[in-house]
Amino acid sequence: MKTENASSLPEKVDVLVVGFGPVGAALASLLGRYGVKTLVVEKSPEILLMPRAIALDNEALRILQMAGLNETAFERIEIQEVKMHCPYLGQFARINTSGSIDGHPKLVTFYQPELERALRRQVKEYPCIAVSSGCELVGFEQSDEGVLASIKEDSGQVRQVAARYLVGADGASSKVRHLIGQGFQGQTFTEDWLIVDAKGREGKAIDHVEFLCNPARPVPHMPAPGGRERWEFMLQRGEKKEEMEHPDKIAELLAPWIPREGLTIERKAVYRFHARCCEAFQKGRVFLIGDAAHITPPFVGQGLVAGLRDAANLGWKLAWALSGKATPAILDSYDQERRPHAMKMINLARFMGRLVMPSSKVTAVLIHGLMRMTRLLPSLRRYFEELEMKPANRFDKGLFLQGNKSLPLHRGGQLAQGQVRQGDQVGLSDDFIGDHLALIGFGVDPQEYLDPELRRKWLLAGGRFLEIGRQGQNSETDTLLLEDLNGTFRQEIKKKLVAAVRPDRVVMHTGDGDNTSRVVTDCLTLLKTGNTVQLRKESDAQKTVSHAVPE
Repeated sequence: MKTENASSLPEKVDVLVVGFGPVGAALASLLGRYGVKTLVVEKSPEILLMPRAIALDNEALRILQMAGLNETAFERIEIQEVKMHCPYLGQFARINTSGSIDGHPKLVTFYQPELERALRRQVKEYPCIAVSSGCELVGFEQSDEGVLASIKEDSGQVRQVAARYLVGADGASSKVRHLIGQGFQGQTFTEDWLIVDAKGREGKAIDHVEFLCNPARPVPHMPAPGGRERWEFMLQRGEKKEEMEHPDKIAELLAPWIPREGLTIERKAVYRFHARCCEAFQKGRVFLIGDAAHITPPFVGQGLVAGLRDAANLGWKLAWALSGKATPAILDSYDQERRPHAMKMINLARFMGRLVMPSSKVTAVLIHGLMRMTRLLPSLRRYFEELEMKPANRFDKGLFLQGNKSLPLHRGGQLAQGQVRQGDQVGLSDDFIGDHLALIGFGVDPQEYLDPELRRKWLLAGGRFLEIGRQGQNSETDTLLLEDLNGTFRQEIKKKLVAAVRPDRVVMHTGDGDNTSRVVTDCLTLLKTGNTVQLRKESDAQKTVSHAVPE
């Protein structure tokens, strides 16, 4: 990463990223891994040293792993459970967040400035990334060739930078969103909330997340690294910001947990939560990610997570389009894939908000009582307690080939991550797959089924070949063999499947070994055209012809 001042801003870049918060930094890191010449501009000269986002799930941690951050890059606390309490019925619901998925804890809390510092350290590893702080985007013009952006430095001087694509990662009040005339549809909650972060709570903070769902004043409460603890208090009718942020009022609110003499406040702020989503995440060569595209109420801890999903989805597509490995038309799938899932998460947060914020005692007893009764039914209890209610990051439409949903691999869904061994090295499978399209054979060598020309075309498209086999299996070819150490891929190996997997770990296409050539050919066509509809028509036509052939 190069740190630029305005007088040395590059005249031309491939991608201009507006905003260097955690989502913009994650995208910059991913683009850096692909060697994309990128400029990041950020108004603030320094990281805001205040905790804001506080929760990450296993999907977010996996994306940060893809961006180059290992488990020691920033401190986190693993959360084992989330409890929901009613003042009239006691604990009425519980969510089990113990254990891990895809090699990462289901839920952690963290300190946002530390995460941002870790991401910025990672961005510094890439000479193709330039960062300019203290600069502000003031306008841009689009053409068929790119975007010409006007950037103002602190002195007021405006300079122009030509980019082939522009990405707005500039938060909820996004200037980029305003400049493309994109509406921000949805709901602003009528309730204000006081957020209080205290520090110096080592050995005293709770070890889980709890929601005290009192209609008089709901209170979410959770720990964070570095001896921190957070409370969120809903304001009652007539209470004002100035009153609630006064030290005496904060001491009164926190009295059930902390005596006044032990109180060290790190942050206090009154917020109003929003549930909003753009009608489109793209206009021409301009894209929106993170809070610039969608805002999620905090009740399921998915705000920053959703932004990281955006960065993972868009980053590799920009890299492939810019390098000529794929048509720019694949970029249309970003909105097609990400917007529906973002809306599902917003709707889940709204549902959780109704549990947290009952409007009266009667409503609380009714809603919380029903939730408590669901624990008597194993299927419903599992649905809530084991996070089955959380929408899977799986697409209905997008840059993949729709197909047989009975297979253990779901096209348009995420490839699982497991513990694997390659030679003397043991680690998580994503680290061995790397920043590539991957043709993975499960219990089979995918290259065995391809002629030299198809192998060559797959490599030119940014692909590589891997085999995942049973523990103890030996390699007999030059294809990289990963031993499945914990049975993550047991079913796929049993069925001898082959899968084409995108760099964001979305399963693009699947088949058995004999259909490997078809899998590769379809994926190459899709990367060249970006047209899944046409591919499905061709596939259906082939099936019709096949069925019409007399025996």
